[in-house]
Amino acid sequence: MTETLERNNLDFAQKPTLLEIAPASHAEVIAYLNYSHKIAEFSALAERDILISNICNQLSITASDEELQQAGDAFRQEHKLFSTAETLSWLQQQRITVEDWTQGIRITLLTKKLKEHLFGDSVDSHYLNNRNDYKRVALSQILVVDLTNALQIVQAIQNENASFCAMAIEHSRGKHSKQNGGFAGINFMAEIMPEIKQAIAELKEGEIAGPIQTKLGYHILRIEKWYPAELSDSIRDEVLDSLFMTWLKNISGPNPQVNP
Repeated sequence: MTETLERNNLDFAQKPTLLEIAPASHAEVIAYLNYSHKIAEFSALAERDILISNICNQLSITASDEELQQAGDAFRQEHKLFSTAETLSWLQQQRITVEDWTQGIRITLLTKKLKEHLFGDSVDSHYLNNRNDYKRVALSQILVVDLTNALQIVQAIQNENASFCAMAIEHSRGKHSKQNGGFAGINFMAEIMPEIKQAIAELKEGEIAGPIQTKLGYHILRIEKWYPAELSDSIRDEVLDSLFMTWLKNISGPNPQVNP
């Protein structure tokens, strides 16, 4: 028996190629997307890009060679591809051609231009009319499924000076907040669930809200910091993206109306 095991181990050691994974073909990648139930997700993304490209053709929106060159240079800078060799190596790792990469750059440029064409002049007015949605708030959270437990936690924090952080680590069912001592992140008010948004709208930094019931359970929240709404470049991009994505969802049919 011992000799057999030793012989099998030797045979395995002499065949390291068995451990090598051959690159998947395009057909095998498509097969994987099918059997892993991801084909619909990626098909939707492809269809969105086709729609954007078709609408840009209708509106005569194009990307010039100079714009493509500038965008390509910016991409290489961002990904630290400072030489031709580094760029070619990266393309090989991604299993794409220069033409594939250029098409991705082109679609990104066309998408940006289409957003500006449709909604660039509407950003300021939309922001002013929905300014409160673009306030940001840093929140800490304890999420539990039982109301009695939630009330006990609130009492411990407010009347017994229990640590919010310690209570979150011990009791929260929210994985992210539990791992971060209750801290749930910084979000725009527009991104927050309506029940929570209403409950915290008038609170000051350091105040506690809850328990607040949602479909997820009972939330106990603490306001860590309010960030004033201001139309910075990043907020403008958020507004533009929001308007554009809403518009994309609303258009349908073989001949979509491109006017927002």
